[in-house]
Amino acid sequence: MAKHAAAARPRLSAHLVIAGVAAGAAVSAFQLDVSAPAPQVNAGVGLAANLSGLGGDVTPTLLLTRAPTHDEVGQLKKSMRMTEQREAEAEARRKAAYEAEQARKIKVFAPTAGTITSNYGPRWGTTHYGLDIANRIGTPIRSTMDGVVLEAGPASGFGLWIRVRHTDGTTAIYGHINSCSVREGQRVSAGQVIAEMGNRGISTGSHLHFELWDQAGRKLDPLAWLQGKGVQLG
Repeated sequence: MAKHAAAARPRLSAHLVIAGVAAGAAVSAFQLDVSAPAPQVNAGVGLAANLSGLGGDVTPTLLLTRAPTHDEVGQLKKSMRMTEQREAEAEARRKAAYEAEQARKIKVFAPTAGTITSNYGPRWGTTHYGLDIANRIGTPIRSTMDGVVLEAGPASGFGLWIRVRHTDGTTAIYGHINSCSVREGQRVSAGQVIAEMGNRGISTGSHLHFELWDQAGRKLDPLAWLQGKGVQLG
């Protein structure tokens, strides 16, 4: 009886190869010798090959992943581009917020207190390039922004003046001053007292002649510039 059962059992003689490929590389393979018809194999992603008819219960499990399709690759690339775009937009927003915060930190002061007697523009048949603010002699004059003193001393027509190069590249002129409290090359802070108002040079009374030049040396309207910085003169 035992010989009979042995004779009925199939002999192993053929090869069965099951392989899985992931991202173009072979991930697993094995061979089995069988002489009887090959057992049924259900293949796919997460393949389980149940080989119960080979002389006992044998259940090897192969995890096979397929190569991505063309559509899947395209979707992945699109997702990556969208992620990069979102990151770029977020970085742009952070940069804009930082620059706005830095701009708010820049302090701008009125150059002095007093009454505006003449603004930028035509005057007496010529062009007046500054802003005249009248007050008594000795009224404090302040640096409108952080900067470096380019010159402090005598000046034709102004008697005495101070020129300050601001951190934003503009240059401020303070003319007809009575005295200086800074020197050439000195760093000054916004709001720092740098001079006293006077009546020196070609002047009809105690006042400050305040001018602004851009980086190219073009003269700007000081009142408009100050108002654009949120400074109001009364």
